[in-house]
Amino acid sequence: MLNNLLRSAKASMSIYEPIKDDVYGVLAEYPNPGALLHAAEDVHKAGYKKFDTHTPFPVHGMDKAMGLGNSNVGYFCLLGGITGLSLAIWLQWWTGQVDYPINISGKPFFAFEPSIPVMFELTVLFSAYAAVIGMLLLNGLPRPYNPLFYSSSFSRASDDAFFLFIAAEDDKFDMEKTQAFLKEIGGTNLEVVHDRGTSSDGSEGEDIDGSQSPQEAEVLM
Repeated sequence: MLNNLLRSAKASMSIYEPIKDDVYGVLAEYPNPGALLHAAEDVHKAGYKKFDTHTPFPVHGMDKAMGLGNSNVGYFCLLGGITGLSLAIWLQWWTGQVDYPINISGKPFFAFEPSIPVMFELTVLFSAYAAVIGMLLLNGLPRPYNPLFYSSSFSRASDDAFFLFIAAEDDKFDMEKTQAFLKEIGGTNLEVVHDRGTSSDGSEGEDIDGSQSPQEAEVLM
């Protein structure tokens, strides 16, 4: 059960596990952002849940096409803000009334009005830190290794190519049916990506722009 929860959490960050024979998934290329957007809609409607798209730039509407909900970064930001505000209230109270109480013209040792600047600053500071940390966690970053780097064509994802990847870990994944489905919705240059953790010569995984042997990324069409 713990393993399933861990796999689900990793899948939410687009970190998938390989299946039999180290098959990581199938990668398909699309000619333009519009074709990729429609393909993502079709994949989502077909019931696939563990898939991702890769483009050189953000594509408007892609999150909706993929069936993604609102970002949870806001919850991290809210939690950070509450923590910062609570810490500021405690800090002002403890330093003014407990640790170093000074009677100045009969004024109270602790009051909210003069504490507002400190409360505001710590609330904003902790919210900002929590938002950054939450963004990194939800995106599974930093992530220096990805089996997609084994694809010889994937380096173009940051240049002029548009890719859709379906993970082998997905419950609906079937090697032949998934490939046929991707072809049916306009995918070209299909590749089966393996996750062996090393390059073909046994050295560590190659850089994204390094060519890879057919053993790691099998070009299907």
